[in-house]
Amino acid sequence: MTELIDDYPQHIAVIMDGNGRWAKQRGKHRYAGHLAGVQQARNLIETCVDLPVKVLTLFAFSSENWRRPALEVRLLLNLFLLKLRSEIKTLHANQVCFRLIGDVSAFPDKLQNRVSYSEDLTQNNQALLLQVAANYGGRWDLTQATRRIAAQVAQGELQPEDITEAHISQNLAFPDVPDPDLFIRTGGEVRISNFMLWQCAYTECYFTDTLWPDFDAAALQQALHSFAHRQRRFGRTGEQLKT
Repeated sequence: MTELIDDYPQHIAVIMDGNGRWAKQRGKHRYAGHLAGVQQARNLIETCVDLPVKVLTLFAFSSENWRRPALEVRLLLNLFLLKLRSEIKTLHANQVCFRLIGDVSAFPDKLQNRVSYSEDLTQNNQALLLQVAANYGGRWDLTQATRRIAAQVAQGELQPEDITEAHISQNLAFPDVPDPDLFIRTGGEVRISNFMLWQCAYTECYFTDTLWPDFDAAALQQALHSFAHRQRRFGRTGEQLKT
């Protein structure tokens, strides 16, 4: 059970990095690392359901991951399909709302259908919004938003000089969700890798060398404690926050 702290993030976003290296260290195939990573994602979801966290966004498959070996991509997509089939009823029973963010049209029909079924089944659940980013990229997200806004301008619904930050936010992949408060990346890399570029403008970042399959409840606790001790100023001074 995760220890209670004073200040929790409402929205946590995670890049689950290190599955392949975890498997290599153990002399196993990369797929074994992905299986272990899926189990750790399940553990994190269960933990967040018990915490005052409202949204959990997991970066599962980026738009750049298509560049990986074809066999690994196929295995990842099959794993995603299998886990959606086996886990969605458990998610639903625990009042978790599932949503996929990204270009689902590139996926096999079976996976597209399972995503639609899972979203429809869980759409009214309130305990936690679980967003899985798959075939997603921050630049793709901004490009789609730009195209939608350009179409509104072309149709005379919006004047270029009237475009605001709010217009951009409203045309992104998940306009109804607050920006992430805490961004976690495991695996030792210190970059955001094209993940939610617009939404993470003021997100608190937490990087750890822990490989994703080893990111257990204690590791999450460290990230939450780090967040709780940050001063989020949003452009203001520390003195202003004290008054």
